[in-house]
Amino acid sequence: MKEPVRLLLARHGRTEWHRDNRYVSRTDIGIDETGLEQARTLARRAKEESPALVLSSPLKRAVLTAEPAAAACGLELETDDRLRELDFGDWEGKTFDEIRSEDPGRAERFLHSAEHGFPGGEPLEDGARRILEVFEDLRLSHAGLAVLVVAHNTLLRLGLCAALGVPLGDYRLRLPRVVNAAITEVRFGEDGGALYSFNAT
Repeated sequence: MKEPVRLLLARHGRTEWHRDNRYVSRTDIGIDETGLEQARTLARRAKEESPALVLSSPLKRAVLTAEPAAAACGLELETDDRLRELDFGDWEGKTFDEIRSEDPGRAERFLHSAEHGFPGGEPLEDGARRILEVFEDLRLSHAGLAVLVVAHNTLLRLGLCAALGVPLGDYRLRLPRVVNAAITEVRFGEDGGALYSFNAT
């Protein structure tokens, strides 16, 4: 049996939209000054962990966060389209207060169960399937090694649920938030995942 891969999962640095609590998924924006500092902090942490690979979402906010970490580890950054954020559909660019005023019923249902998903967006199952495929590929290619994966808040939480056997509809309740540029470690093997740390800074 192969050793599990050490998945070091990190959310990208802060953006202006996140500062304003706006939903951002496919909109390709960069990180703000706070995000740049968070990226530098992640680079220092990554160097201590000595990953064999730094893999990122291709979206600008993730790449700008991952590049300093890859450089600190003497690695070329690689990207994977499957690590793009879940598509938030009609809620893209809006705050939850705006959403609540436009469609209070939908907003209330979402607060109580995320399985209702995002109107006009990508189903939770599709996002979970994408990131779990990445985890499986890394399990086979980097058994016994550490890999830094830089992606997005909702997608990472769906991936954690899929790897740990948590119902996807519970992702907001069980994993309220992935902190920007913090490291969550999962050891992922043939029998699934084991959580070793969450939001470690």
